[in-house]
Amino acid sequence: MSDYILARVSETLTQDHSLETLVRQLLEMLEMVTEMESTYLTRIDTDGRYQHILYSRNSKQLDIPEGFSLPWGDSLCKRALDDNRLFSDDVAHDWADCEAARAIGISSYLSTPVVLTDGSLFGTLCAASTGQHTLTMRGQQVLRLFAGLIAQSIEKEKLVEQLREANAALIAHSYTDPLTGLPNRRAVFEHLTALFDSARKVGYQVIIAFIDLDDFKAINDRLGHEAGDRFLIEVGQRLSGSCQKDEIVGRIGGYEFLLACRGSAADNHSDAALTQRKHTLQHCLIGEYPLGPVKIFYPGASVGVVEINPADTDADSALHAADQAMYQEKHAKQKKRFVQLN
Repeated sequence: MSDYILARVSETLTQDHSLETLVRQLLEMLEMVTEMESTYLTRIDTDGRYQHILYSRNSKQLDIPEGFSLPWGDSLCKRALDDNRLFSDDVAHDWADCEAARAIGISSYLSTPVVLTDGSLFGTLCAASTGQHTLTMRGQQVLRLFAGLIAQSIEKEKLVEQLREANAALIAHSYTDPLTGLPNRRAVFEHLTALFDSARKVGYQVIIAFIDLDDFKAINDRLGHEAGDRFLIEVGQRLSGSCQKDEIVGRIGGYEFLLACRGSAADNHSDAALTQRKHTLQHCLIGEYPLGPVKIFYPGASVGVVEINPADTDADSALHAADQAMYQEKHAKQKKRFVQLN
């Protein structure tokens, strides 16, 4: 039996198992070694209030169900840990006050803590039976070995999850403008390429709005860079607040922003709808901006809006068309615009 268990453990460790797969195999082997009816792994809440049965194996009369929870203070595991006692073959006598054990008829009980490298208690690895059993030295060794293997697997999964989270955060950072929190140039352009591909397939046009903040240099020069940064942040919030859920708006340059979304059907172009979209974007940026100790009244930005059929042109050409539309508006203005200080 010892050689068989050793071979099974060795085979299990050479394979890249999930925590659940590993635990289920170890529970099966623990049952073989202890000859008890139920083997199970528990998880203890971080606040120590409840104990949960994560995985269990029930082979005979005793049934300890997965997902079952009970108050930590009512459990056999808590009593075993408090008494520093690994095993009991007379639970009714040794822990007569444990109603949970009495309710399901546990007579023999084996438990060891699953402790992580930081010293925290994850849970317990247990075996239980309605009949009386003896605990061999081999059983003790196997139980502690399996608890250590489970702890290592938990640590590995935690490390993998931390790496995933770090990678997701890194990706999010690489696609986010650090000042405004909006998608950056890279994110906007990648979205635009995907938008063109999908719109081309379903026969829709793409709307692109190029937004240039007139007189931004005057804000920076007269009020300082901190005020300029606050202004950009506020602009970003106003633009994102005016967007629908299927639209993307991002900062693509120092004081340039871009909005992109799916437009009308390829055969249903509407100049009126495009003009309305332009006026909506212009209007949302007009008004007072609190920039620390001062407020400014901003009269609005130059906005170029185009609707492009992706079957006729690519994303780069569409960007150029929106940029040109923005400059045409800027040059068409009759008077030089000033930022009015309050």
